[in-house]
Amino acid sequence: MTTTTTHTLPHWLGEQHTMIREAVRRFAEKEIAPLSEKLWEQEAFPYDLWRKAGALGFTGLPYSEEWNGGGGDWLSFVIVLEELARVDCAVANALMANSTVASLLSNYGTPAQKDRYLRPIMTGAQIGSIGLSEPDAGSDAANIGTRAVFDGERWIIDGAKTFISNSGTEIGGPVVIAAVTGTRADGRKEISNFIVPSGTPGYQTGRKLRKIGWRASITHELFFERCAIPADHLLGERGAGLRQTLAQISTGRILIGALALGILQGSLDRSIDYMKTRRAFGRAIAEFQGLQFKIADMATHAHAARLMLYDAAARKDAREPFDAQASQAKLSCPNRRCTPRIRRCRFTAAMA
Repeated sequence: MTTTTTHTLPHWLGEQHTMIREAVRRFAEKEIAPLSEKLWEQEAFPYDLWRKAGALGFTGLPYSEEWNGGGGDWLSFVIVLEELARVDCAVANALMANSTVASLLSNYGTPAQKDRYLRPIMTGAQIGSIGLSEPDAGSDAANIGTRAVFDGERWIIDGAKTFISNSGTEIGGPVVIAAVTGTRADGRKEISNFIVPSGTPGYQTGRKLRKIGWRASITHELFFERCAIPADHLLGERGAGLRQTLAQISTGRILIGALALGILQGSLDRSIDYMKTRRAFGRAIAEFQGLQFKIADMATHAHAARLMLYDAAARKDAREPFDAQASQAKLSCPNRRCTPRIRRCRFTAAMA
């Protein structure tokens, strides 16, 4: 699959960013595009694609080389996600969810935890999951019900999680879960994060959840019943779980913005390709000025969204404050994504 490209890129991007974009685009168009429809229909996790992405250094790109990461910057990782989502957002989402686990382990893990659990998810040998959402607590992270009790030697976990990306795969690595470990002096729940390895007794994968979109991004329920893990599987300080998770939100907004931007760009590129081949009244519909206006609007939205997103990522790389820019980019990219997709549906409606 090769589609028309209509990128207008910031002039300050470096040569390395151009090379990364070209490499990811080749991979996406050669390896992912031919399988995308099949993966969608079968709702199947793309194991071979995941391993290949790991071998090419995409999965661990912005993390330390000490733990098998690529030592790259976050702007480069944004470009990776954007180019993957341009072809298949489910594959891009697998990398994004894995990176959330990687960030928690990288920022708060001990050297032993990083050696055992971070290394494999950097290379594509395993894939990580983040277990926060629950049946009665989705966005309300402070109100989770899963509990962990320390018996003097081990943490005993009981509870359930739902809508967990990357869970239930054959290459499942660590799942980082949030659990209540006590009550604070002010009456609020004390929440801590734990590393639960795949295959731990008492940890079971529930039903596979079917979704409208991102169908090749595997999502399951998780159940913990008297699930015992060693004391050293506490991630960071006791009671710091919610703070650790919330600290990843701004980075997460940049990454979800990258997925939205990729979808927007893919919709734009495919709309142009279709308009060049679809004929009406004796000519390609790309020649109709009214449709050209719509394409111009879509391209303008994509360029504006890209500038906002890249600015937020560059600020993060420069260790400058980026919370506001990340929030603005996350707000802008998904909102701008919707109109081009609706227009693409209108352009291609005659194919049905």
